[in-house]
Amino acid sequence: MKLTRLLASAGLLASAVVVLHGTTAAAAPTRYEAETAPATCTGTIDSNHAGFSGSGFCNGNNAVGAAAQFTVSASAAGSATLGVRFANGTTTSRPASVIVNGTTVQTASFEGTGAWTTWVTKTLTVSANAGSNTIRFSPTTANGLPNVDFLDVEVAGNPQPGNAMATVAAMQPGWNLGNSLDSTGSDETSWGNPRITQALVTNVRAQGFKSIRIPVTWGQHQGPGPSYTIEAAYLNRVREVVDWALAADLYVLVNIHHDSWQWVANMPGDRTNVLARFNAIWTQVAATFRTSSAKLLFESINEPQFTGGSGDAQNAALLHELNTSFHRIVRQSGGNNATRLLVLPTLHTSADQPRIDELLSTFTTLNDPNLVATVHFYGFWPFSVNVAGYTTFNAEVQQDLTGSFDRVANAFISRNIPVIIGEYGLLGFDRHTGTVEQGEKLKFFEYLGYYARTKRITTMLWDNGQHFGRTSFQWSDPELFAQIRSSWTTRSGTASTDQIFNLRSSAITGKTVTLNLNGTSFLGVRQGSTDLAAGSDYTIQGSQLTFTASALTRLSGSRNYGVNAMVNVRFSQGVTWRINIITYDPPVVQNTSGSTGSFAIPTTFRGDALATMEARYADGSNAGPHNWTSFKEFDVAFAPSYGSNTITLTSAFFNEVNNGQRVTLTFHFWSGTRVTYFVTESGTSVTGTTS
Repeated sequence: MKLTRLLASAGLLASAVVVLHGTTAAAAPTRYEAETAPATCTGTIDSNHAGFSGSGFCNGNNAVGAAAQFTVSASAAGSATLGVRFANGTTTSRPASVIVNGTTVQTASFEGTGAWTTWVTKTLTVSANAGSNTIRFSPTTANGLPNVDFLDVEVAGNPQPGNAMATVAAMQPGWNLGNSLDSTGSDETSWGNPRITQALVTNVRAQGFKSIRIPVTWGQHQGPGPSYTIEAAYLNRVREVVDWALAADLYVLVNIHHDSWQWVANMPGDRTNVLARFNAIWTQVAATFRTSSAKLLFESINEPQFTGGSGDAQNAALLHELNTSFHRIVRQSGGNNATRLLVLPTLHTSADQPRIDELLSTFTTLNDPNLVATVHFYGFWPFSVNVAGYTTFNAEVQQDLTGSFDRVANAFISRNIPVIIGEYGLLGFDRHTGTVEQGEKLKFFEYLGYYARTKRITTMLWDNGQHFGRTSFQWSDPELFAQIRSSWTTRSGTASTDQIFNLRSSAITGKTVTLNLNGTSFLGVRQGSTDLAAGSDYTIQGSQLTFTASALTRLSGSRNYGVNAMVNVRFSQGVTWRINIITYDPPVVQNTSGSTGSFAIPTTFRGDALATMEARYADGSNAGPHNWTSFKEFDVAFAPSYGSNTITLTSAFFNEVNNGQRVTLTFHFWSGTRVTYFVTESGTSVTGTTS
């Protein structure tokens, strides 16, 4: 969990290529042609639609149960990635049960591909046994199957012991059980999350995660020195949760978490006591888990940081001492700890080059093949919190990501040292997930998953309870998770925007969005189950998708303010891209008065949504917090409330405003509309006017 923002400056997937992230333990995909025995086809083997592989394809009968079956071989039991290449020239999906070794494990929906000569690949994940397996696709409607070309199969068995790169690859993807055992109160519920249950852990595994990071804060459960004994009940509770995760076939990562800033940070001025307390934790934890499965990993400390020191050189030396002491204690405890994978962080878990170089020096000193490097990634800070006008996933935000991942890959992966992004997300999520606009955050997570795969980096999603329901076992934003999950195996198409605004006071005109194909092919546009008509409803020219005025008029209906319709742009792989069709007029703000502790501007949004806010004094200089920019931080300096029709300016904003000086606010809305407003602070009183 990022405590200092400045330090940061399960479903069906489609894919044209089947790749299992970075695992050196898995073989290349094996292809099984539908027309070649022992594959069977309840129908005919045809070759009348171009673009197929091999000598033909399975054209199944139009009937329930008219199946295509493949017999595949796996060298070891494990998770199998299936790539089913198919064509469906109709506009109706053709669902089928996926039956593995006689058991139905999921349903695949084979969507229309636009033509019988347009072949796409759908990626599915199933469990396979060692040896021979039957994989059967059995249609559940009278329409039967689509035409099936081939099945690619890649099985990731358990990595060989001693292969750290393969083990960490097998941990992809990972999830953080945040704000529970890492809470700093009396127990795991002190930060608002319910008590951890075995059902939660089992459901996390069911979402497709292969590993779970269990952050643990130990300090409040430790006795005094010199023994610093951990409460037996607490240590047993941690072990219970770890054992549940191991029983769910998850890799598990346990660490020292918020102790890092609570008391370990005092090490520059209290080295002897801090080191003794740190060592006492790992001595007891190592003894407790000495015989636990090799799928349990230890992480020395979360986001290490120090206060009161002389600078970077001393901080690096202190972290080196913690990491090497941790390594010595665990290795000397014996049992499975003698070879257990140990995870070492950079200072602040930063991916800056000096921090990477410092950790690489520690790896050289330890000369242990069972070590893993870890950093955290919360994106380019201004975008991650929505400040300084960084409201979109632009080239600068993308470059920050690629630079971070490139640096750790070049330093560690190139030397066969595996890397775990122990936490990733957006810092604005600590307040709520709406800090960054939906489409822009989807592009961020799509690209993050893709680029991590290309660099063979394992990622672990930070979730403090805002994403996966701890008791409902449902995602608070299914669309976001669908994008994240898709990124584990394939790219998805996106677009320049997920919003088309039509001014209510004017006639509707055609609108164009730019598609980011990301290696996919455009298939079409759909509203619900109905395909929009190419030509009359939209045109496509290269990457430019233009919706006609007539289509937007029909979709807008009675043109009430807000979202009138949603359409989905379909691509040859990955998830669809939703576009909201929105009716709006320029928002209207009103004069008001209030206090620095409670100031809300009455706002009639009229279908529009607020992107950001600028604040300047009359002389043009920047007003409010972060005065190096005129654009203020979303939900920190200001916050819209669409339910109460207000824009609130916070006390944090007024604390940084000069008393008696008029401030010009410019509200930037997603439609492109800008609205000007003026506020003046006088003591604790504030007046706001439109002119």
